[in-house]
Amino acid sequence: MTIRDGDGTGTDGVDWDAAAASFDEEPDHGLRDPEVRAAWAERLRDWLPERAGDVLDLGCGTGSLALLAAGQGHRVTGVDRSPAMVALAREKLAGRDAVFLVGDAAAPPVGEERYDTVLVRHVLWTLPEPDRALRHWRDLLRPGGRLVLVEGVWGTVSPVGIPAGRLTALLAPLGGRVRVQPLSGDRTLWGRDVDDERYAVVAVPD
Repeated sequence: MTIRDGDGTGTDGVDWDAAAASFDEEPDHGLRDPEVRAAWAERLRDWLPERAGDVLDLGCGTGSLALLAAGQGHRVTGVDRSPAMVALAREKLAGRDAVFLVGDAAAPPVGEERYDTVLVRHVLWTLPEPDRALRHWRDLLRPGGRLVLVEGVWGTVSPVGIPAGRLTALLAPLGGRVRVQPLSGDRTLWGRDVDDERYAVVAVPD
């Protein structure tokens, strides 16, 4: 749930290159449990376009969501700042229509490429200028494209994250349609019961 710096160290001081080997052990990271994997696949079918398209997965980690999107026929480009995460994602999606790049989720190294969907899970809340990142991601969309943002607020003593209300306010200047979908109540997504705020936003900017 954090962005990785160029050396693989996150904003919270975690060495994500070192953590990459065990990253998939979390149920909602590796999606190894068939029930958890099926739950995320079902959500992606709802969030992504019905027709096969180009998906940009920012902060892709080891590529678990990218694998599901590719399995649904989409062409995936994944970006993560951790070279070790990217290496695992490339292994996981070997033979699929997918490309993985080492780079910054806030300014992905994709040049003039444009996408039907920009998919971002548990990254926006870590960025120092989330409004700027959202504008840049909007500019990476083709006409009619969508942002799919999975976020939340974690912890009770010292909570971190971004509430749904704040995220929708940040999206308001982009115009268009915004749909918020609560996710906390679906334990199959997390492999356990959760009582904090977790949600997805699907936005189609003007």
